[in-house]
Amino acid sequence: MACPGAFASPTEEDPVHDQLPDHRRLGRELGLFDTDPLMGAGLPYWLPDGALVRHTLEEYVREAERRAGYRHVYSPALGKRELYEISGHWDHYRDDMYPSMRIGAEEVVLRPSLCPHHALIYRSRSHSYRELPLRIAELGGMHRSERSGVLGGLTRVRAIQLNDAHIFCTLEQAVDEARAALELIARAYADLGIEAVRHRLSLPGEGGKYVADPELWRRATALLRQVLEESGIAHEEAEGEAAFYGPKIDVQIADPAGRESTLSTVQIDFHQPARFDLHYIGADGARHRPVMVHRSIIGSVERAVAHLVEAHRGAFPAWLAPVQLVVLPIAEEQAEQAAELVREAVGLGLRAELAGPEQGTLGARIRAARLVPYQAVIGAREAAAGLAAVRLRDGRRPGALPGAELLRRIADRVAARGTVLWN
Repeated sequence: MACPGAFASPTEEDPVHDQLPDHRRLGRELGLFDTDPLMGAGLPYWLPDGALVRHTLEEYVREAERRAGYRHVYSPALGKRELYEISGHWDHYRDDMYPSMRIGAEEVVLRPSLCPHHALIYRSRSHSYRELPLRIAELGGMHRSERSGVLGGLTRVRAIQLNDAHIFCTLEQAVDEARAALELIARAYADLGIEAVRHRLSLPGEGGKYVADPELWRRATALLRQVLEESGIAHEEAEGEAAFYGPKIDVQIADPAGRESTLSTVQIDFHQPARFDLHYIGADGARHRPVMVHRSIIGSVERAVAHLVEAHRGAFPAWLAPVQLVVLPIAEEQAEQAAELVREAVGLGLRAELAGPEQGTLGARIRAARLVPYQAVIGAREAAAGLAAVRLRDGRRPGALPGAELLRRIADRVAARGTVLWN
């Protein structure tokens, strides 16, 4: 069985104690991701431990969305240029898009957003007011033509995996849906162990970047202010930070150096439903225009993982850690019993590994596994009694427990999510 950090770069530094953690360096040292000039700038690849973190995060988001009544879809990362002309991206966002590609008689574009695809998915079927709100979610790929000078690690990339969702609802439902989205974001932040530094109501600025429809902006802004007030969330307003088609609530995070960025967003949109001529049949039998609520719980997976790496200095919450339990036999005589505990842990769905004597002294192995939430040490005394001595990442030692009880307690903590290691 592979030792923890098999893809990590050799280093003498202890990433846990760096004063200002940088996800670019930590990501390489911990074997989470890397880059290669032949793949291109802004196009990182994920190593096995990083892929585990990413997969676990994506599954967490999908489960949270399913519980909240979302239906998941898949849509292609390409679209005809005409699609983005209708949505308004071609007129207002073209500088951040890749050039169109001609395939036969068609011009196609790498999508910079999932919104137009979801509008088409909604439009593909007729809808009654009884179906609303209709919540469509996707973890989908998109591409943005970022300049080389702004690229950095996972925070600014050219190929993005976005946690995105669009709620098609009546005007009367829009505030409740946006408020529920903010609650979903707050729960996710608590489970992930991260904090928002502030909430920002992002408004349009001067110039032709924004859709010219003052009434659209007035209505959407008023509804978002109502959402923030009813949620009891203090916020600041910032001009020039809105999407080209409407205002948005941005949930701001900060890196260890205090630099802010947006991780999560909630938007109320009247523009896209009109552009795509979306409608539903109301109780009166007439056609009505739905409102489109955009929301992202964790934004791009890349930026979310970058922030998690820096916020936790690589010591992820137990449920998110690439390796959750490492079992350490003191001597070769306890190796088989340790291996059996690992097999039982894996059978319960835990990510467990064996670190045997061939990997060094017990002290060296404990230090090598310092970011693993749970360590189980088995010596001659523990082996004779069917126990394992438990060590927690934070330095606590709960004592020796039977293997089955230890695994049950770890499995319970992992299932509960959050940042608590031990009850």
